[in-house]
Amino acid sequence: MNDCPVPLSRYDRVAMGHGGGGRLTAELIERLFLRAYGNEVVGALEDQAVVPAPGQRIAITTDAFVVRPLFFPGGDIGKLAVCGTVNDLAVGGARPLYLTAAFVLEEGFPLADLERIALSMRDACALAGVRLVAGDTKVVERGKGDGVYLTTTGVGVVPDDLRLSIAAARPGDRILVSGPVGDHGIAILALREGIDLETELASDCAPVIETAQSLLAAAPGLRCMRDPTRGGLATVLCELAVASSVGVHLDERAVPVRDEVRGACELLGLDPLYVACDGRLVAVIPPDQADSALAALRVRDPAAALVGAVVDAPTGQVTATTVAGGERLVPMLAGEQLPRIC
Repeated sequence: MNDCPVPLSRYDRVAMGHGGGGRLTAELIERLFLRAYGNEVVGALEDQAVVPAPGQRIAITTDAFVVRPLFFPGGDIGKLAVCGTVNDLAVGGARPLYLTAAFVLEEGFPLADLERIALSMRDACALAGVRLVAGDTKVVERGKGDGVYLTTTGVGVVPDDLRLSIAAARPGDRILVSGPVGDHGIAILALREGIDLETELASDCAPVIETAQSLLAAAPGLRCMRDPTRGGLATVLCELAVASSVGVHLDERAVPVRDEVRGACELLGLDPLYVACDGRLVAVIPPDQADSALAALRVRDPAAALVGAVVDAPTGQVTATTVAGGERLVPMLAGEQLPRIC
C-alpha cells in the first residue's frame, strides 16, 4: 500500500493529488485559495454560494481564459479573468457583485506561480468591487495542459428600467471608444515573440465598471456598450451592423492607436482594428447625447474618441475612411489574428 501524500507545505509544484478531492485538495484550498480570497461565503466550503442580490434583474456571464504567456506587462491570467468577466457585465449596464472561478492546473505547475495568480485575482476583485465566493480546482497530467486555465462566472444586478442591446442602434447614432485600442494584444504578442518595442507597452487590462456607469449617467439614451476583446473594434462594429440591420461608417483617422501598437502592426502585417483590448469599451450613443458622453469618457482617458456613426446602408456592413483618405470595407475577422491572448 502506498503511503499517503505528504502535506502541501512540502510541495512547490502542483501534484496529481491536488486534484484528487482528498487531503491535498483540501490543503491546497485552505492554504492557498482561502488565504487569497478568504471571506465568510467562500470560507464556508459549501457546494454552492448563497449570496444576497439587491435589485430584481440579475446579469450573469461565463468566460474561459487560456492566455499565453500567463504573466505579461500590465497583468496576468488572474487579473485578466477578473477584468474580462466583470467587463462583460459592466457593458450590459450591470453592477458586478460576485465571481466564481474554476482552475484547471497542470501537474508540475509551480505553486509560487499559482499563488501569484490567486493574489492577483484578489487584488483585481478589490479594484472592481466584487467578491469571489466559490470555486473549483482540477488537475490534469503533465503535458496535458498549459500550466493553468481559468473559467469564471460573474453575477451582477441591472436597474429595472435599463435596456441596452446591440440590436438597438439607429441611423445617426454616434460610436465612441473609451481609449487607445490594441494595447492588450500587442503587449502579449511582443512578449511572446520577443519583439523589441522602443517603449514598454502594457496591456490595458482593467475593469471598465466606473467608465460604463459614467456613460449611463451622461447619456441616458445610450443604445449599447461592448468591450472589444477578441476580434477588436472591427468585430464589435460588424456585430453591431448585423444585429441592428444598419450600416456603420468608421473614420480610421479618429481611432486612437498608440504609436507602439501601430508600429508593431505594420511590422507584422496586422490591422490594429482587429487587435484585442481588455480595458476599453465601445458605446453607441444618440447624436444629441454624443458630446456629453465623450466628455464623460475623457474625464477618465483623454484619448477617448468619437470614431464613427451608424448609417442606413450598406446594411450589415462596416465601411471605413482610411488613414490615407480612401474608403474600404471592414469585414468580420476570419479565423484568429492573434491566438491565445484572452
